[in-house]
Amino acid sequence: MQNIKALIILFILLAGCSDRNSEQNPQMTSREKTGYDSLLARELGADNYGMKQYIMAFLIRGDSSSADSAEAGRLQEAHLDNITRMAEEGKLILAGPFLDNTYLRGIYIFNVSTIEEAEELTGTDPAIKAGVLKMELHPWYGSAALQKLNEMHARIQADSI
Repeated sequence: MQNIKALIILFILLAGCSDRNSEQNPQMTSREKTGYDSLLARELGADNYGMKQYIMAFLIRGDSSSADSAEAGRLQEAHLDNITRMAEEGKLILAGPFLDNTYLRGIYIFNVSTIEEAEELTGTDPAIKAGVLKMELHPWYGSAALQKLNEMHARIQADSI
């Protein structure tokens, strides 16, 4: 769970970073400020805006619940193991729970091109199989740099889940 929370925090921090070069030289173009890397852009499948399509999943409370706390714990551990596996395969870019305990439980951002591919991945989730969670999938346009998030996260995560 800490891993997921850390990913969300990292995403927020990365989004809020300021560019020191622009403060030092406001006359620079945006490409000069960022040090545009065409090879990296190509590697990540970025368009001219540095963006690409992902599939965003909203995890929604399912119709079932675990009967006892031991079973709920095992199911949660299997759910987190599945998240780790998908991230290691490069298919899951971001995952994290919402902290307000509503019907909306969390999000995934899949690094796949189609809803069908994301449906296959969601079908591997033990919590989905058990009916504890449901997924709502949507195409989403975001920064291609998100693909580097898990690599960065591994550098700042002190403990594994």
